[in-house]
Amino acid sequence: MNIDKIFKLAKGFYGRSKNCKSLARERVEKGLEYNYVSRRLKKRDFRALWIQRINAGSRQHDLTYNNMVRGLTASDVQINRKILSELAVSEPYSFKALTILAKDALSKLNGTSYKPLSPQ
Repeated sequence: MNIDKIFKLAKGFYGRSKNCKSLARERVEKGLEYNYVSRRLKKRDFRALWIQRINAGSRQHDLTYNNMVRGLTASDVQINRKILSELAVSEPYSFKALTILAKDALSKLNGTSYKPLSPQ
């Protein structure tokens, strides 16, 4: 990598890491590695957040996340987790309609009426 590009990327670093060629190259390479890894971790973190939101919303309607997703899959609803979490947060009535749909599909799968979560 050109030294000018390295110094441009090292702008804002502390100490000699911003103006010493060898230190700047090391810190820039390490920073680019962290950047690469963080782009993948960001996807993982957002998926975990979406699952937590869906779980919280579905538990308000006596469903677990697992049963919610299973019921929606059985009823052939193809909404991804990102949109489901947005519905759980901002559109509670639409999310309730989806939980009812999931409960109906689960009762058909099990062959019995749906049993809600037992109080603990």
